[in-house]
Amino acid sequence: MRSAPKSGLLRLSHPSFLLLLLLLLLLLLLLLLLPSPQAPQTHSTHRPPSLPRRASFVYRHPPRLAPRSTMKYLAFLSLLLSSPVLGFVVLPDGHTQQTFGAGVATNSHHASLEEGAGELRLVQTSPSETRWVTEADKLELKRQGINFMDITETQDLGFSIEALTRKIPVFPAEPQYSSIIRPILRGLDTAHMAANLKEFTAFYTRYYKSNYGKQSSEWLHKRIAFTAPGISIKPFKHTWPQSSLIATIPGRSNKTVVIGAHQDSINLFLPSILGAPGADDDGSGTVTILEALRVIAGSDYIAKHGGFQNTLEFHWYSAEEGGLLGSQAVFSSYERAGRDVVAMLQQDMTGFVRRTLDAGKPESVGVITDFVDPGLTEFIKKVIDEYCDIPWVETECGYACSDHASASKAGYPSAFVIESEFSLSQSKIHTTEDKMEWLSLEHMKEHGKLTVGLAVELAMAKFE
Repeated sequence: MRSAPKSGLLRLSHPSFLLLLLLLLLLLLLLLLLPSPQAPQTHSTHRPPSLPRRASFVYRHPPRLAPRSTMKYLAFLSLLLSSPVLGFVVLPDGHTQQTFGAGVATNSHHASLEEGAGELRLVQTSPSETRWVTEADKLELKRQGINFMDITETQDLGFSIEALTRKIPVFPAEPQYSSIIRPILRGLDTAHMAANLKEFTAFYTRYYKSNYGKQSSEWLHKRIAFTAPGISIKPFKHTWPQSSLIATIPGRSNKTVVIGAHQDSINLFLPSILGAPGADDDGSGTVTILEALRVIAGSDYIAKHGGFQNTLEFHWYSAEEGGLLGSQAVFSSYERAGRDVVAMLQQDMTGFVRRTLDAGKPESVGVITDFVDPGLTEFIKKVIDEYCDIPWVETECGYACSDHASASKAGYPSAFVIESEFSLSQSKIHTTEDKMEWLSLEHMKEHGKLTVGLAVELAMAKFE
């Protein structure tokens, strides 16, 4: 998902404070590393009084730490403190995420512990602005709340004749298929969602470059197959370990409705080292659309008819946190193949409502209104009114804030919904504290209702 909202973040970046912090920590380390004065090293044949007389031991005083080793520790600490990734420290206050040192160096080329940190990448931070940055710079952009697409391998996305001239579909004026959808909605079960989310967040991290990310994707593939037996599921391979996943319910036409979420997680301090359970971002969206697929695939309508008028796909993208890399690869492939995607909905962060309720506001679905297709977005509001038990609220998240941006750039109508007003969404994302305990399964179920309602309404619609 997008970078964490800046509210609730404390940036302690004044130079004098950082210098003082550095000096204090270096002094502390010196005190810890330098041993107390001791007598010169000697051999002794004294016996401890508790041992038998016949037992004679030779004692050696601990050797002093070699100066070279001391300097290694000091150099490592200095490097860590001067690095731009001196990042996220979560204090156990239940609500507030504190950031120390973030923003000290923007576009810095300091040494980083991340593999490939010096590799240059081309990122797009607005429809008209691109820049070359390192992987370390990408992390810093995310810490500063700057959204971007990493377009290094997908610079031609959206520039095909088909993408530039594609006719925008006309969406239904009102929901029309409640007689089919309402029986399906009754099958939604928070127990299934809780079980899936518990296992999904048990992975230490789902960082797309890590072996954990690969393992979590393989687990998700198996869980989708178990949840929706008989449905086609294919991995979409990338140059990094974690695959995207695509489940398909074929329709009578090739016009395709896509429901998406991203499966990866990230810890913005040291992604390859620190944990990132990613319960809300975006474990919640992942299991929300999985539950929607379960009840749709197991419905009486599918059992009787085998499919809908249009093809329905569920996507779980890899590497969203790396700059929408997985979804760009998928929609680049679709663009080249001439795929006819009539609508794409992204579900990213669907479970956190505490800040909304604490603010005295009603629990609601946040409907993103910037950088989305207006016709699809208006129809989503009507679907929420028809099938959900909570209202919607308009909100904005900026350019490239989730994977719908990849579909949009390819010329496909896309939309995005989130758990609340953007400013009241979860602030613990991208840390070790993005856990299940902060989430509402009932709120995730409301997003599930929206997902089922929109998926079936558009899969049944007749597009020209």
